[in-house]
Amino acid sequence: MSATDPALVPAAPATPARVASWRLLAANPLTVAAAVVLAIIVVAALLAPWIAPYGVNEIDVSRALTAPSPAHWFGTDELGRDVFSRVLRAASTSLTIAVIAVALALVLGLLLGVVAGYAGGAVDATLMRVVDVMFAFPVLLLALAIIAIFEPGMLTTTIAIGVVYTPIFARVARASTLSLRTSPFVQVSRSMGTPAPMILVRHVLPNIGGPVVVQTSLSLAFAILSEAALSFLGLGIQPPAPSWGGMLFTAQGFLAQAWWMSVFPGAAIFVTALAFNLLGDGLRDGLDPRQRTIIEARQGQRRRERVAAALSRRSTPTHRDGKSTR
Repeated sequence: MSATDPALVPAAPATPARVASWRLLAANPLTVAAAVVLAIIVVAALLAPWIAPYGVNEIDVSRALTAPSPAHWFGTDELGRDVFSRVLRAASTSLTIAVIAVALALVLGLLLGVVAGYAGGAVDATLMRVVDVMFAFPVLLLALAIIAIFEPGMLTTTIAIGVVYTPIFARVARASTLSLRTSPFVQVSRSMGTPAPMILVRHVLPNIGGPVVVQTSLSLAFAILSEAALSFLGLGIQPPAPSWGGMLFTAQGFLAQAWWMSVFPGAAIFVTALAFNLLGDGLRDGLDPRQRTIIEARQGQRRRERVAAALSRRSTPTHRDGKSTR
């Protein structure tokens, strides 16, 4: 076997899991790009009241259905309102609903899933049957049923989206808790008489953070889509407040005359949801130990091959004319 065989090249020293996760995230161009795009969207949404060139409901009928121009970057709608300003303000609304709704689903889902997974038995069976019933309804249909009980609006939309995504977090939390319930550190804590709530807080919750973080990112993408769908159906954000889904609903009557009315809010929904999905994929690769091990093994193999190739070139003698003596 040659001394420059890749198998003989020493492997890189092991790094802590947290450092390895950050390195993998930083080395993934799609994850970095998604994070940058989301940062720009969040900053634009926060600064929308100050950077929007026009008021969201500032009507100028003389400029109705004006094509994109230096004065109106995204054109104007049927009432002469600036589409760019409305897209910016709608970003704030959509992100606020998505974040609060997913936070609500996260809290409720963790509570149901962790308790069910740790308690087991009748408690687990009962709570999971409730979750199964919620899963039996399509997401949008269940949200519509909740909104039908109350008056459509931002608060109702937020609660509806939060409730329909609770079962997803409950399933993720329960699966992770079941694998930790029989772990040595949990068994030792039980034998020492540590109360169950303290065990859950100290040992279970910190160790299910990876899957929960990934699911949070993915759920934010679906929450953006759900809010847009509900607003498109007239059951989400109510006019004249701007929303991406509501703008699409209005634009469907002007597709032939004003393509920009649908393209820009539609692009905002697509880019935001895609960025959250790509970020979730990157977090999955960086936080999941199995995925991280596979990726690190591939990177280590490529590193050993590069080092072996460099050593081989360095150890090969050459004539003065540059040709190898072998």
